[in-house]
Amino acid sequence: MRRAKLPPIPAGLTSDVKPDLTALAEDQIAWLGHACFAMRLGGKLVLTDPYLGEHAGPSGFGPKRFLPPAVTAEELPNLDLIVISHNHYDHIDTVALKAYRWRAETPVVCPLGVGPLLRKQGFAQVTELDWWDDYRTGDLTVTALPAVHFSGRGPFDRDKTLWSSMAIASPARKVWFGGDTGYGEVFREIGKRAGPFDLALVGIGAYEPRIIMEASHATPEEAVLIARDIGAKAAVGMHWGSIMLTPEDPFEAPERFRRAALEQQYGEDNAWIMQVGEVRGF
Repeated sequence: MRRAKLPPIPAGLTSDVKPDLTALAEDQIAWLGHACFAMRLGGKLVLTDPYLGEHAGPSGFGPKRFLPPAVTAEELPNLDLIVISHNHYDHIDTVALKAYRWRAETPVVCPLGVGPLLRKQGFAQVTELDWWDDYRTGDLTVTALPAVHFSGRGPFDRDKTLWSSMAIASPARKVWFGGDTGYGEVFREIGKRAGPFDLALVGIGAYEPRIIMEASHATPEEAVLIARDIGAKAAVGMHWGSIMLTPEDPFEAPERFRRAALEQQYGEDNAWIMQVGEVRGF
């Protein structure tokens, strides 16, 4: 698969203001880039899929990031929880994890089989979940949910560990974090059993060529279908604009996402495109 050349980077992709994650208020979320978000729910500061380095691959190999994250791993504050969706390199960045300063005291929730990799990075409190399992800490509940994807970090471990989407819920708000996923009927089941959601964080990039990517990454149009199926009031388009994993124009997804929301009567204003580093309430 030939990767297209990176087109000129549009202006305005990154916020002019660096986010202060410790200052996040309840029911606020910050996009740090790709699939990495910080949010405060149930009084807890939660981080998702911390890919904060330069390369999505082992030992400096793999696709290189063209837009830096909003904060570096060294700048991360003491988090109350890290939520991991699966073990791909652009979702588990071991260089970033090793640079995080509070590994011993920060709990991590991940799918089945991913725990050993995280413990190897120095995390002492790791909980592995099967689909539909819950993890509770204080007023916060994390539920591992199905996703249409796969796992693996090398040629010999394909699907040896589980992948998932995650519901992150406080008594007042519920967020669905998609990790990586293609489209499937399972999202209607998620909507019935775990929804509705106040906000969906759904991938809209890395979708070409369809004959290869259909089974693992949604198009922007399918991302809106997912948000509708799970009963999300609003959806943030993620997994775009930081790194080229597939050959399509990496900057076309936002317009397609908003147009699909309009055409599918989801509401263009409900399809959020955030700047890297932007903070919003929901």
